[in-house]
Amino acid sequence: MESLQLGLDTFGDVSHDARGVPLPYAQVIRNVVDEAVLADEVGVDAITLGEHHRDDFAISTPETVLAGIAMRTQRIIVSSGVTVLSSDDPIRVFQRFATLDALSHGRAEIIMGRGSFTESFPLFGYELGDYQVLFEEKLNLFAELLKEGPVTWSGTTRKPLVDQEVYPKSHSGKIRTWVGVGGSPESVVRAAGYGFPLMLAIIGGAPERFGPYVDLYHRALDQLGKPWQPIGVHSPGHIARTDEQAIEEMWPHYEAMFGRIGRERGWAPTTKEHYLSEVHQGALFVGSPETVATKIARTVSALGIQRFDLKYSTGPMPHEVLMESIQMYGTQVIPMVRDMLASGVTASEHVAL
Repeated sequence: MESLQLGLDTFGDVSHDARGVPLPYAQVIRNVVDEAVLADEVGVDAITLGEHHRDDFAISTPETVLAGIAMRTQRIIVSSGVTVLSSDDPIRVFQRFATLDALSHGRAEIIMGRGSFTESFPLFGYELGDYQVLFEEKLNLFAELLKEGPVTWSGTTRKPLVDQEVYPKSHSGKIRTWVGVGGSPESVVRAAGYGFPLMLAIIGGAPERFGPYVDLYHRALDQLGKPWQPIGVHSPGHIARTDEQAIEEMWPHYEAMFGRIGRERGWAPTTKEHYLSEVHQGALFVGSPETVATKIARTVSALGIQRFDLKYSTGPMPHEVLMESIQMYGTQVIPMVRDMLASGVTASEHVAL
């Protein structure tokens, strides 16, 4: 059993300056590197960057930004979250992350996924109708590449490989690769079938409702004869000095981000009542350091997970506010979570959420 890792996650959300003007993409990317450096300094275990191809997110190649982070940090895990494997070349993905693993002296990790957006498919010339087969075949090939030996593979989405070596090899000998899952039992079983760790994206509803997926994953590992693997959770949130400050700071940026996504997907408008419900009973980890620590400890205990990543950026939230949240996460939230779990204290014995 592995010890708990507590990380941070961002998509490089395009933040605004004090006048409400969006920052240039180049500045957002540089700010993400600075945020990761601070996270490393204050004891955060992992920094995870998500791939997107939209105008509201600055990071399209997580491993490139992670390489810059690796050169300025000492201990923090540098991970994608997620790499959209369906619209990428598994061999190039492996080569890029093997290079990152070298630069970071073995700190590279990958979270594979299909992504929650589909812009990468037309951008890179793929058909959305091939969504399922692309991911399944490319994940199958990537599992072979991770063995770092000669690869023999065939499928329908590319020409076959016969005893093909791929270079460079990684620093660590095998790059830890997770599979990100949003709530599909089939995806949970697929991750278990490859013996990959499972990362649950919990962005709505009570985290405890994902308990059946945790049980399914453990059962599938056992039935398929695979060794134990860790499970992680990714959820959004924000930390400020008080609950009220955190809630009010995050709300306009949450409304802006989810309001736009909702309009694109035909959802009902985002309301503050829904937002507050997610804060108090759902998947938003928003509040003072003690409130957020309590909710994380409760989630870790309820699901039996080994990794928790807080998505600390939300829409246009300013860089300076994000830096304050990261500081509190590392210096206050993480120590409190570890103390709560070590003492066996449950959420009910702390502040009410």
